[in-house]
Amino acid sequence: MSDPHGPVLGRQVSSPNGYTPDLLQPIERAAQRRAAGLEASRFRGEDVWRCHEVSWLNARGRPVLSPLGIRIPCTSPATVESKSLKLYLNAFAQECVAEGAGVLRTVAADLGGVCGAQVTVTPLGAAMSGSWSHAARGCSLDDLDVAVDVYQREPSLLAASGEQVSERLFTHLFASVCPVTGQPDWGSLFVEYAGPRLDREGLLRYLVSYRRHGAFHETIVEQVFTDLMTRCACERLTVHACFQRRGGIDINPFRSTDTDAAPLR
Repeated sequence: MSDPHGPVLGRQVSSPNGYTPDLLQPIERAAQRRAAGLEASRFRGEDVWRCHEVSWLNARGRPVLSPLGIRIPCTSPATVESKSLKLYLNAFAQECVAEGAGVLRTVAADLGGVCGAQVTVTPLGAAMSGSWSHAARGCSLDDLDVAVDVYQREPSLLAASGEQVSERLFTHLFASVCPVTGQPDWGSLFVEYAGPRLDREGLLRYLVSYRRHGAFHETIVEQVFTDLMTRCACERLTVHACFQRRGGIDINPFRSTDTDAAPLR
């Protein structure tokens, strides 16, 4: 049943023993964006959730392990609270399911109802359970020997000038703070753009400035996207964050001027 005291993130909650769709709790996007001063009309994209710990019982009572990939459009009125999704998925562990496709349809329908939009749910598969394949593409910022002393989001560190370029930059040093638990969220962040050349040292300092900044993954990516568009006059821009898993789930927001869909791998 739904929790009468509000969100479950950051609270100790027992896992249910059976299918419990009321566990799912929404997080309204508009409220998060208003608080951060973000305009949803500036970007396209989706949030890709990879749920690695999903299991149920087949008709003979044998466990089936089937990690799921979930895609939620950024135009949805809400996303889902991560811990409520974990509890919801855990509730399938003792459910007898005749065929796995029924689980996918059920999860998609339940999440669609919570998020207010069509949600895509597919088997994740062993090939997609690891890191994103585009992690090695582009130019890494991680070898830049920069001095850093700002650890709260600081857009003034960004700068771009000179020739028009098209390039892809990334860092595996990205970290932020969960606004509910206060625990660090670690990840990689990818920036692909066309426009005046970004100052790479300034970009790395800016990305590191999120290290003590508290916000949900989706808000962080939208802030990075908005700051780059505003301060650096990008003609085209894609920002993709691939956060490390917590509680068996990793969340990977994708925002772009060009496309709604994140890369499959």
